[in-house]
Parts: sequence; structure tokens; C-alpha cells
Amino acid sequence: MSSVLTSPVLFSPLAIAPMIDWTYTHFRVFMRLLAPNALLYTEMQTVGHVLHQPTKALHFHEIEHPLALQLGGACKDALMQSAILAEANGFSEVNLNLGCPSDRVQSGQFGACLMAKPEQVALCINAMKSVVKIPITAKTRIGIDDQDSYAYFSDFAHTLIDAGCDKLIVHARKAWLHGLNPKQNRTIPPLHYDYVYQIKQALPSIPVVINGNISGVDEIVEHLTKVDGVMLGRLAYQNPYAIAEIHHALYPTIPLLPRAVILKKYVDYLQTLPVHTTPMSLLLKPLFNFLHGKPNARHWKAALMRIQKAKDSTLLASLVDMMSSMEELLHG
Repeated sequence: MSSVLTSPVLFSPLAIAPMIDWTYTHFRVFMRLLAPNALLYTEMQTVGHVLHQPTKALHFHEIEHPLALQLGGACKDALMQSAILAEANGFSEVNLNLGCPSDRVQSGQFGACLMAKPEQVALCINAMKSVVKIPITAKTRIGIDDQDSYAYFSDFAHTLIDAGCDKLIVHARKAWLHGLNPKQNRTIPPLHYDYVYQIKQALPSIPVVINGNISGVDEIVEHLTKVDGVMLGRLAYQNPYAIAEIHHALYPTIPLLPRAVILKKYVDYLQTLPVHTTPMSLLLKPLFNFLHGKPNARHWKAALMRIQKAKDSTLLASLVDMMSSMEELLHG
């Protein structure tokens, strides 16, 4: 693995990706319990949301540290102001979204659209760097539409670094701005991990994190022989306990806790929240695939649905006993 692993800009070789409708604060707390040393990311917050509703946009629990704020925007001044607020509110990093291809993002001319405007991106990164001390990073694709050569990606990446970008996070697919929806853009364009490996070779002093359909320990270990970190996305909600297993593989001195122990910590956290301030569906959403691939997964989901329907937080404690019993059967 690269010597950059100890870099304060990298924080950790393991990161949980920013994901719309998923990486809200309660999900991030759950991820922190699964992976104590991972770097967590907020779901993308637009600069408008940050500047007009900062209390809502910048809320997090202290357990989430280290935590990066992902910003969506293209206005230099708004990004500067948002970065200042992020630093003042205790975020560990500000990350500029250069990869989202959604219609909403395209209408605002930010996200993946900005890959067609490298000079504007450079101005934005340089401006944010000038007003804060925390790292300014970028999450990008390898290209857009027909602009998908390594040369195009390399030129874009070098422009970011020359502007002061402290770390590159690369989703190793291009984005189609027309013809594919965001879900399709996460799976249809082919992966080019080799582009990410090459850019790391070209920029040896810059932390480079790879993202895109990564799900197993063996492939993560292989990636980490060529880049500094991996960012995991869909796996975090499709099979959350895999995050704990991967974390343990990367940090073997930190014990791999049983599901029931992690669940007890999460339920304890939920019981500290003000009553009826958050829909039960959001509190339980991170847990539905906690027994992914296991024989009792269907019964587990049914129990969660009953509690969600009852909207009764006093029933949460019963989940811990249920999980303990299920794990005994798994290991019996």
C-alpha cells in the first residue's frame, strides 16, 4: 500500500461515498459504527442549500468525524462562502462534486457538466483553497460523453491539481450527460480502473482514491497496491456488514464486532434523539440489509417493517435481542 496512507488529507484508505438519499446523518452514524476509521461523506449539498439553510445542510453528529462535506455548485463566490461555513462547522474536508449527471444538476450547470469547463473548476478550487485551511478535494468521472480518452482525463486532473486540489477521488467511469439516467450512469459506462492507476503514477504526491463497483476485500487490497484509497458506494446499503468486514481487513487490530453489538450501539444512539423529530423510516432504513444473504434476512426485514409501521421507538430494543438470536443461529 502507498505511503500516503498516513496523509492527513487522505484520512483513511477507506471512504464511504456521498450518495443522494442515503448518506444522511443517521446512515453516517451507522457507517461510523461499522467502520471506525473510515472517512465519511455527506450526500451532495448544493451551495444554495448550505447558504440559505445552513443549520439543516451542515448538521451532523460528532461521532461522524472524520466527515467531508460534498458541495454541488459552480459559482466561485458561493463555493467560497460554503467552504468557510463548512470549516467553521467542523467538517474535515470540502469535496467538489464533478461527477453527478442528473437533470437537476445539469440544469444548474454543475456536477459532471463542469468537466467541460476545466478553467471554471480551477477558479472554484483555487478560490476555496484561498479561504480555508481544511483540504479541498474533488470527486470526478474520467470523462463525459465522447470526451473519454485518458488524455482528456489526464488534462482535466492536472488542471485540478494545479489549481490546488488536495486529493482526487475518481469514479472510474465516464458520464453520459444525455441518454442515461443517474442510475444507468452508475453501471452502464465501462469501468477504466487503468485511468486511475495511470493518473496516480503521473501525480505520485497527490492522494488518489478509486471508486466504481468495488465490493470485495481482495480487489480492495489489489487497488491499494496502485492507489491510495478506495471509496465504496452501493455496497454500504446493499450489504452494510461487508463494510465492517472490509474495515477489519484494513485495520486488523480493531476487532470485528458482531452485528448485535453494532446494532446495540446504533439503537443506543437512536434513543438519544428527540422523540418524533425524524421519521422512523429514515432511522431504520440503514438496517434493512444488515443480514444480507443470510437465512433470516426476510424475517429481519419483516420485523423492521412492523416497527416502522408502529412508529414506536420503545420497540427498538427488541431488535438487539432478535439480532443476537439470529447470529447465534448463524454461528451455531
